[in-house]
Amino acid sequence: MSQAKKGFVYLVGAGPGRADLITLRGAERIRIADCILCDKLANPALLEHARLDAQIIHVPKRIGAGSFTQDQINQLLVSKALEGKIVVRLKGGDPCIFGRVTEEAIALNEAGVGFEIVPGVTAAIAASEYTGIMLTDRRYSSQVAFITGREADGKEDTNIDWDVLARFPGTLVFYMGIGSLSLIAERLTAHGRAADTPVALVADATLPSQRVVRAPLCGIVEASQKAKIEPPALIIVGAAAGGDEELNWFMRQPLFGKTIVTTRDAAGNAEFARKILDRGARPVEFATIAIQPLTDGNEFLRTLTHLADYHWVIFTSPNGVKVFFDAMAALGKDARVFASNKLATLGAKTAAALAQYGIKADFVPTVFTGRELGWQLVAFANLNGKKVLSLRSELATDDLVDVLQKGGAIVEDVPLYTVVPKTGDAEALRRQIEDGQIDWLTFASPSAARNFFDAIGPEAVNAGRARVASIGPVTSEQLKKLGVRVDLTAAEYTTDGLLDAIEAAERPT
Repeated sequence: MSQAKKGFVYLVGAGPGRADLITLRGAERIRIADCILCDKLANPALLEHARLDAQIIHVPKRIGAGSFTQDQINQLLVSKALEGKIVVRLKGGDPCIFGRVTEEAIALNEAGVGFEIVPGVTAAIAASEYTGIMLTDRRYSSQVAFITGREADGKEDTNIDWDVLARFPGTLVFYMGIGSLSLIAERLTAHGRAADTPVALVADATLPSQRVVRAPLCGIVEASQKAKIEPPALIIVGAAAGGDEELNWFMRQPLFGKTIVTTRDAAGNAEFARKILDRGARPVEFATIAIQPLTDGNEFLRTLTHLADYHWVIFTSPNGVKVFFDAMAALGKDARVFASNKLATLGAKTAAALAQYGIKADFVPTVFTGRELGWQLVAFANLNGKKVLSLRSELATDDLVDVLQKGGAIVEDVPLYTVVPKTGDAEALRRQIEDGQIDWLTFASPSAARNFFDAIGPEAVNAGRARVASIGPVTSEQLKKLGVRVDLTAAEYTTDGLLDAIEAAERPT
């Protein structure tokens, strides 16, 4: 009789907010989990690491209907592990800093369930480093204390020694204290803390919505109310809170706090969204297209049988590279199919996609358009009478093929994929545009532009404050044909170039 699979629990710190601030170990544990119990403060984007068949259970606490008690969470952890599952308990920040991980670990221990604690970046550290408020500095603070602000309200047997905290010579950081801010300020002052002690409130630390409010201890409650600061937020008390605002590197980025809509396919949106986050902005992913492979068709399969006959093979997009090698994997083949070919790509991104499969492109043009690729390749190589295979989207223009044929090449143009319309919640996005909540709309292809404005008419965009950014002249021309105002066209026809252009537009003159 086989032994039953033994379960295990990982108590994982999800980090302070940004999904990419989780530890490598934490992300790896999410990937292998059978079941994930997810805190309200854990970024939902972290669940993108999870297996498609993983069971996801959201376990918010203290929010009324649908909430879980700590005892219920403990029981869930034990029961899922005893079913033989690998369980991840995903907790905001670090599990051991005001995370009640002790109760969960004791419950698992008593049930004979193995567990591991995976540390995370706690909110105080992240809030400090994303605002330039240094919690320790040899000039003014050689020590820091973390205090729970939730316990402060109306608890007679509190463990908080307000007399000690009022005299503490370093930095105080209160977690979960915004609801008790008035009481915290009052007790610190009553126990001797100077009324002019600097205080900083940091809300939504590490996110594009991050805010910092500074005031002396005697005025911080009024400042908080005026700024409408709500949880999650930290309270930092001491000389550190009055530090140099010029060190606030995150909020000084040109795109910090800007809301930028991406309009590619789902995979392209996800990649673009990561770049937007890296520049401090908030991405809104709105799919307009879906990639539909055409590699099951007879034309493509026939082409494969005489691939060695071509002198050059051209890829014009990372999507094409992915679709091609997905088809090769399904056929049990790999990069060796190109053993006798030279390869060209439309741009650096496509070349990088090719490099992921161990292939270095033999030619990449300096300007990333089909027409320029054609002219530059003709100038680079003698194509007269040479066979060239173009593997592209079914919707691509004829510019590349026309130029290659004029250069004497014998061109076979084979579609790898097509693009089909696919849109998200158009009504919700239209409302955001009309309400002035969107700063930039970005378009990376003519098909994305067409499908977007089929779902959301140009009137809402032209009449609103959202600006329109295009990846290149071909896309800009399509937008103009649709009657859309184009505010900028990228000089470099890549998503990085598009963001560079938006940054330049947002910099103060």
